[in-house]
Amino acid sequence: MRGLESSVSSFGTLNTYDGWTHKFIFPPFEFSIANSMISNFHTPKSTLLMMVSAFGGKDFVMKAYKEAMKKKYNFSSYGDAMMII
Repeated sequence: MRGLESSVSSFGTLNTYDGWTHKFIFPPFEFSIANSMISNFHTPKSTLLMMVSAFGGKDFVMKAYKEAMKKKYNFSSYGDAMMII
């Protein structure tokens, strides 16, 4: 998502991009092009959790995390995933 958002022009078009991104996404963030996201359940206080919260809204994501913990989902890189639409 960071790479994708780094490739969006000021006109809202997706352009080719070569190089590293230094974009740091955290709430509040106005996403330019993405309208859905698939992501793992990330560890607490991680930058990836911040990015997912920026996309789905902190309250919504925390509700999903509480449900995931209750149902014993696997967290981190090889864990379960969620789709935010």
